[in-house]
Amino acid sequence: MIGLIQRVTEARVEVAGEVVGQIGPGILLLLGVEAQDESVQAERLLQKVLGYRIFEDEAGKMNRSLRESGGGLLVVSQFTLVADTRKGLRPSFSSGASPEKGKALYEAFLSLAHAAHPIVASGRYAADMSVFLCNDGPATFWLTA
Repeated sequence: MIGLIQRVTEARVEVAGEVVGQIGPGILLLLGVEAQDESVQAERLLQKVLGYRIFEDEAGKMNRSLRESGGGLLVVSQFTLVADTRKGLRPSFSSGASPEKGKALYEAFLSLAHAAHPIVASGRYAADMSVFLCNDGPATFWLTA
């Protein structure tokens, strides 16, 4: 499971012009599910996302987590994160989870997130989404479980 997190001042996701998920300050998580992933990877990645220290403390250092900052978490499925781009000029998605497995693990991740954090929003799995964000910093990190 791959997560690309971005510290944001605000973010939202729209489907067909309708806002389906929105947060203020916090983390936008673009989530990619790989074929070998299971629920243990979802649990591990969620703990990293919630605990990763990318928010400033009183001294201005990146030393606070999303849990400590009280910010929101916006989770958006993005299968292109699992693309193999090492050869040629066309990405290969052979390492990605099947649509059924990807959806099941995305929904499992969301359930875990809702149980563990007070502010969670999401996009729609496999929808054509438009994601809007204001990256704070910019601060962007690639996490794996």
